[in-house]
Amino acid sequence: MNTYLETAADVYKQAALKPDIGLCCTTSPIWQLPGLSIPRIMQEMNYGCGSTVHPRDLVHQPTILYVGVGGGMEVLQFSYFSRKKGGVIGLDVVDEMLEACHQNLLSAEKENSWFSRDFVDLRKGTALELPIEDNSVDVAAQNCLFNIFTPEDLQKALKEMYRVLKPHGRLVLSDPITEDPMPDSLKQDERLRALCLSGSLSLADYLRMITDAGFGTVEVRAKRPYRILAPGQYKTDQLIVLESVEVCAIKDPMPEDGPCIFTGKAAIYFGQEEYFDDHKGHVLMPNQPLAICDKTAGALANLGRNDIFISDSTYFYDGGGCC
Repeated sequence: MNTYLETAADVYKQAALKPDIGLCCTTSPIWQLPGLSIPRIMQEMNYGCGSTVHPRDLVHQPTILYVGVGGGMEVLQFSYFSRKKGGVIGLDVVDEMLEACHQNLLSAEKENSWFSRDFVDLRKGTALELPIEDNSVDVAAQNCLFNIFTPEDLQKALKEMYRVLKPHGRLVLSDPITEDPMPDSLKQDERLRALCLSGSLSLADYLRMITDAGFGTVEVRAKRPYRILAPGQYKTDQLIVLESVEVCAIKDPMPEDGPCIFTGKAAIYFGQEEYFDDHKGHVLMPNQPLAICDKTAGALANLGRNDIFISDSTYFYDGGGCC
């Protein structure tokens, strides 16, 4: 194991033995669903930087893989929608975290009449070499884990996720990003990398690594402020702003003209005709916004028309539209 991964394992070993409420700063609420009770210990061990899977991703009793189990809150929430033996696979490399998650799930079983401990299959393993069969998972997720990896290891982890997903399966990720230069002094700080701070990529680089792994469709579902690395507090001369991004990557075939990446852009036609048809699958009705991928936004802009408005990226995409 690389030394930086050993440092990360030690950080999360300590967080398993003694919950560290301030370890991460989640910005999304715990799911509030009928009959779902989250043990307090799980809430205290809610280590992440945002939301991952949305309930709409969890239809038809899916098989779900969650890498980096933490205290077990997310695997419990996923089990609410996949109430079958081994319906949720929880993976972690830290023995102490797996044991803490197991004990927390036993507590959850007592608090939730619908939940059975065998709904969750806890396995030891690394994201760099998943102990999972090819094309066997409907939904895979990770929350503020892949940010720990170097770019080389991140590439391996993304390809592993792609391998285990079924065709059209979904990989849902939440990670910090930054548009500010990250100095080498921070990149090489193994503890800061373990804390998901100094491994942050730009959004463009992050998305490019996802599509390089083979994902043909990518949705940027949310982007919000996360942390500040300030001079005097960290080894940097410039203020570094971190944001938390939530992305869904879909194992769709790669289009010949490149991936479809949705960053929350929309097109609105306001011309005199009944509708506008670009004859490439996009029909714009007057003054009805249509969600479009960045590739389509560029193609429409290149038409040079003055009766089509194309919005900037909102970095919020909630489905619908076309590519």
